[in-house]
Amino acid sequence: MTDRESKREIPFARPLLGDAERAAAQRVLSGHVLTHGPEGRAFEAAFAEFVGARHAVATSSCTTALHLALVAAGVGPGDEVIVPAMTHVATAHAVEHCGATPVFADVSAETGGLDPAALRAALTPRSRAVMPVHYIGLPCAMDEIGAVAAARGLAVIEDAAAALGGRFGGRQAGTIGTAGAYSFYPTKLMTTLEGGMLVTDDDALAEAARKKRAFSYDKGLGERAMPGLYDIEDLGWNYRMNEVQAAIGLCQLTRLPDFLARRRANAERLHAALAGLPGVTLFPLRHGAAESCCFCVNLTLPRDGSVSRDALMRHLQARGIGFSVHYPVALPFSRYHAARNHPAAEAFPVARWIAAQTLSLPCGPHLGADDMDAIAAAVADFFQEG
Repeated sequence: MTDRESKREIPFARPLLGDAERAAAQRVLSGHVLTHGPEGRAFEAAFAEFVGARHAVATSSCTTALHLALVAAGVGPGDEVIVPAMTHVATAHAVEHCGATPVFADVSAETGGLDPAALRAALTPRSRAVMPVHYIGLPCAMDEIGAVAAARGLAVIEDAAAALGGRFGGRQAGTIGTAGAYSFYPTKLMTTLEGGMLVTDDDALAEAARKKRAFSYDKGLGERAMPGLYDIEDLGWNYRMNEVQAAIGLCQLTRLPDFLARRRANAERLHAALAGLPGVTLFPLRHGAAESCCFCVNLTLPRDGSVSRDALMRHLQARGIGFSVHYPVALPFSRYHAARNHPAAEAFPVARWIAAQTLSLPCGPHLGADDMDAIAAAVADFFQEG
């Protein structure tokens, strides 16, 4: 390996913000409307059209979008919501913020997504909803999950935080269930600096979400007969997205098809180069009717611990190659949830394996083919040296 290669810097993620985004932000800042304005409405309309949903409701984050979706779907105290054991903590937190209880189910060893069999086993008379998480951008088995939910009358709230552009049976991830939620955090498929979006085809759910994201005012800003006159219908929150974020989101949305195409090309190149490594599992870019948006390429090491993830991390760090972990703890075993639920040590074996042995490699549009080759070469060197 040459000196130049050993010092190469390949970040895991880097938001791509250009002159158009800066000009859009400046346009908003040069005016007087910073929230409740035309940029937000335009972004919602454009996003709904892009994903093929009837409604899009812009929010301050994906977490708040998930919370709104659950509350608007009627989830509350005494209810249970099935949540995959391998996900970001926001998924389960959103359930608890409703006063409901997250009930964990294991995930598929083939995809990392919610296992339909584990979903069925987790159901109880108190089950009210299920939250499939499209793990690292590959949609879950939404046909099977949807069938289970329909038979029990459960709401299906899709956590599509990292799955914008992923598809199942030709439909966008996030638009298949009762409602879906996306993240626009800087490391995601597109960014609004911070922010999220709730989508749904349910008119009543969308209306409830719109009101609850703004304190549950009975009249929106443009609906009041006189400025400042309104009433409060219910419990609500301040979960709005501001106009600068929405203006940036509109710009990013026009660039999203190119971002996704570059991600796919990078992911396919890296996936092909890493295929066949001894004992390594690569979660697929396509699985049945599911097609990933290629958020990242997950390399999962053997369950028996015979290959050290820490050693691989150190090896990649020394070569300037960025990585992440999705996710570093199976949620039932996190300190917070373990103290409340006391899971059996042998429970959720697939989620525990992924948490202990997975490593997420970058494939974002900030990188090119030569970067993918450098990543693959560094990983191959690790296995050859080991």
